[in-house]
Amino acid sequence: MSRTTLAGLSVIALAAALVGCGKKEEAKPQAAAPASAPASAAAPKPEPLKIAFAYVGPVGDGGWTFAHDNGRKAIEKEFGDKVVTSFVEKVPEAADAERVFRDMVGQGNKLIFGTTFGYMESMQKVAADTKDVKFEHATGYKQAENMRTYDSRTYEGAYMAGVIAGGMTKTNTLGVVGSIPIPEVIRNINSFTLGAQSTNPKIKVKVVWVDEWFNPPKETEAAQGLINQGADVLFQNTDSSAVLQTAGKNKKFAFVWDSDMTAYSPEAHLASAVINWGPYYVKATRDALEGKWQGGGHTWWGVKEGAIDIVSINEKVPAELKEKVEKVKAGLKDGSFSIWKGPLVGTDGKELLKKDEVADDKFLSGINFYIKGVDGKVPSGKK
Repeated sequence: MSRTTLAGLSVIALAAALVGCGKKEEAKPQAAAPASAPASAAAPKPEPLKIAFAYVGPVGDGGWTFAHDNGRKAIEKEFGDKVVTSFVEKVPEAADAERVFRDMVGQGNKLIFGTTFGYMESMQKVAADTKDVKFEHATGYKQAENMRTYDSRTYEGAYMAGVIAGGMTKTNTLGVVGSIPIPEVIRNINSFTLGAQSTNPKIKVKVVWVDEWFNPPKETEAAQGLINQGADVLFQNTDSSAVLQTAGKNKKFAFVWDSDMTAYSPEAHLASAVINWGPYYVKATRDALEGKWQGGGHTWWGVKEGAIDIVSINEKVPAELKEKVEKVKAGLKDGSFSIWKGPLVGTDGKELLKKDEVADDKFLSGINFYIKGVDGKVPSGKK
């Protein structure tokens, strides 16, 4: 465009402006009301709580680890996408456990469960170095500000199994395949004996130790050895189905531990003394999610809290024995029955509990002796 044209346009624009000055100012349209402020964005969804489990055995052991893994699944069912769970199986009760716990921390887990006694020292070390992580240790007795312990009153299940065993034996000899001679296991052996004595004062209990939680070949050998010594009813504090299967091959009876293993030998299976870890695992997770989790304590649940039961009792067990078990179960639930109640003496004849004296948890936690009725001595040079 030429300068002349631009100049002409300028004159026209100036004239239009002058004409406009003589006009009345028109009312300007009223500005539209501002749109309402957009709703605030939804609060970001919190990251799920990462939870890890260390298992001493394989998930498919059908016993101890299987029961813990059912508890882990109970967490997932209860809390859905609020949690993410994981596990490592067959973690040795040795220094390697510390490496596993540190790896779990490194993966961002904020709640970690160690599910066997032998993890205690390793977990304590890792807990001391990672205060922002919550640690839960099964069956132990050492705690810290960010580490607490929990257990199930497995001795209640052992006692109820004993009630049945005392009434089913023909030889008056019962056998127990023991895992590791710690108070938890010794307490179970004694409680099984007390239950059996309640229905048959003549019984004797023989024990063979395998010094492991899960070793099917050694459990099989121990079970066969007990049968060779005259035991016709077997009890175990080990984790596999080997004891039950050995009993079946010898046409004897047996109880299983931790989970229902009826399917492994239905004819030999008298009952399963089971642990339900679900109630505690759900509570611990809820505590963590709601900011109520506190370290340093110990929880010990049993029949009363739904953590212990005896299930799948064989139809060959007489009705009167089943009724007695139900009475014991009801008494444990409402607190009217005590398993550990005097008078009670040890194998050496010394009084352990006076007449009508009821053992407290401190007494039960420190048991390192056999009661009268159990053959032999507790290993490791203890009483």
